[in-house]
Amino acid sequence: MGPIPYGTQHITQEDIEAVTETLTADYLTQGPKVSEFENAFAEYIGSEHAIAVSNGTAALHLAVLVLGVEPGQKVITTPITFSASANCIKYAGGEADFVDIDPETFLMDLDLVEKKLENADPGEYAGIIPVDFTGLAVDTERLRSIADKYDLWILEDACHAPGGSFEDSKGEQVFCGDCSYADAAIFSFHPVKHIAAGEGGMITTNSQELKEEIEMMRTHGITKDPKKLQDNHGGWYYEMQQLGFNYRLTDIQSSLGLSQLQRADEGLQRRRTIAGRYDKAFATFDTIIQQAVTPTKRDKHHGYHLYVIQVEQRKELYDYLRENKIYSQIHYIPIHLLPYYQQFGWNKGDFPNAENYYEKCISLPMYPTLTVDQQKFVIQKVIEII
Repeated sequence: MGPIPYGTQHITQEDIEAVTETLTADYLTQGPKVSEFENAFAEYIGSEHAIAVSNGTAALHLAVLVLGVEPGQKVITTPITFSASANCIKYAGGEADFVDIDPETFLMDLDLVEKKLENADPGEYAGIIPVDFTGLAVDTERLRSIADKYDLWILEDACHAPGGSFEDSKGEQVFCGDCSYADAAIFSFHPVKHIAAGEGGMITTNSQELKEEIEMMRTHGITKDPKKLQDNHGGWYYEMQQLGFNYRLTDIQSSLGLSQLQRADEGLQRRRTIAGRYDKAFATFDTIIQQAVTPTKRDKHHGYHLYVIQVEQRKELYDYLRENKIYSQIHYIPIHLLPYYQQFGWNKGDFPNAENYYEKCISLPMYPTLTVDQQKFVIQKVIEII
């Protein structure tokens, strides 16, 4: 049996043909495929708007800038996420603050968010960046009620969760990134994500004002919109009105993203089926801790970018899997323990749930093209160590 990664892209002949068509068309960078991808993605997620950018980190950066954070003002996020979820706050001049995770769901503990804000000074915080970690949706309805008490914005990091959802208090299905309760959300099109475009990101929002500001900021702060120009010398004329960035997505990437989007639901169902097999295989082992997900959440709501378990002998299991060409991964080293963030006073012991999680967590292979035989082999090797 060949190597089994923890995640990988799936490129089909249809994907190749879509990219080839764009390569032979008139535009490679900013052409019609970008807006076509934006419109299709917004429809899939359920948001009013989607703005394509160069990667998920760029999406975070622009979203925080546009939502607003004053120099030195704090933004709350989780320590169990990729560092970009916190770095974007620093990019915008703010200070990253953290709350511990719920040890059962591995998500940001909303009780601790509320407690932190109750003890905060007026204006100390600007916003909150929850992360739909592994593909499990954060309860943004409850988070909205907390944020509104303190006039904070919510930026949902939904990179793990396109197609993920939760049921709100009205009994309605709220999809990750549809911005029913968040001000904006972001997604990534990195190769291991649900939709692969090589690189790429998307910001979703239901605010026309945020959409227009983000569109300007992703292109150097430049506009050609006649309604916004302070002067107008002719059809060629443009104005740089803000200091923006070159965070644009290309037509080539958009054509690949569009093609991948056509089978997003199919891939999501495959992920849920794979998760069900893992759940069943490990259910009788007290030494394997699984993410707290009910069968209903697994089969209807979870996005399953990752399938994470916790075991005491994590290093032994990680090494044994690699010996058998199973390339599992660890998601993530707590951000507050990274050297860059420790210089700001964060220390081991600050977030015990996150730290305990990290000591035991391991992400098993999870991607739509994982075969039944490959998964059986992974399960067999995990059980041999456990």
